[in-house]
Amino acid sequence: MNIIRAPIELRTKGKKTCLAIGFFDGVHLGHQQIIRHTISDARQHDAVAVVLTFDQHPNTVVKPAEVPPLIYSLRQKLLTIKSLGAENILLMRFDKKFSEQTGEQFIRNLAHDFGKIHSISVGANFVFGARRGGNVALLKKLGAELGFQVLGLSAVSLDGEIISSTRIRESIRNGDIDAASQMLGRPYAISGKVIAGDRIGRKIGFPTANLEAGGLLLPPNGVYAARTTVKTRAFRVALNIGFRPTITSGKNELRVEAYLLDFDGDLYGETLQIEVGEKLRGERHFGSKEELKAQIRKDIATIRNCA
Repeated sequence: MNIIRAPIELRTKGKKTCLAIGFFDGVHLGHQQIIRHTISDARQHDAVAVVLTFDQHPNTVVKPAEVPPLIYSLRQKLLTIKSLGAENILLMRFDKKFSEQTGEQFIRNLAHDFGKIHSISVGANFVFGARRGGNVALLKKLGAELGFQVLGLSAVSLDGEIISSTRIRESIRNGDIDAASQMLGRPYAISGKVIAGDRIGRKIGFPTANLEAGGLLLPPNGVYAARTTVKTRAFRVALNIGFRPTITSGKNELRVEAYLLDFDGDLYGETLQIEVGEKLRGERHFGSKEELKAQIRKDIATIRNCA
């Protein structure tokens, strides 16, 4: 996967480029349609396929009070785009200066910097530029002038409703993991770096990997049957999301903790991707650590028997 920060870094050897443009949070079925079409178009016309996305949600800059929690971390998004066959990703920094460009300036700059654009593919409702002033109609107008084709792909639907990142967030928020996975086109997963915790899990006999999940949307608090892979080996996981009401450490912080069944090793600094499955129970307060340990043993036994 070739990640570039500016068009000038792309070595096209004189070939035209085919662009897919979007924030692509979750890389859901609708996003996949755009990216796959771009790759196919590039192959058909001996061009270079480039997926253009951004390093942070635009609202982080233009509407800080309305930044949605993300479905995927940036790393998770980029790896998922790569898995679709994208060889080149233009990861643009979305900052204040960038946000002040009009839609027309943005596209003209891309056309200038890439030199030759064959096509641009986006969602049919794609908007861009300062105050969201650009749309597919503007793209087509500029395409006619600058010599590139534009495809505004219709949204993909599931159960009669359009698939969107907003709809997926709502499903995750409501704990409907199956619906989220269907719209994503793959099992819903939480990805994060393993960070140091307070080692309380280790003290009670169940050492957990604490995931850094700031900015991510999470399912409702509770314990989930889950899965992960460490160095090609698959592990079942007891995933706990919550505030650990039985064990207080002086910090009222939301935790994402993964206990990997039958794993022995050090995961600090590693990035885990945890596929979230069935919810076993909600968050509960237990009368003692012994009661908590007994419940964890029951949870693990249940997870071992999950399909």
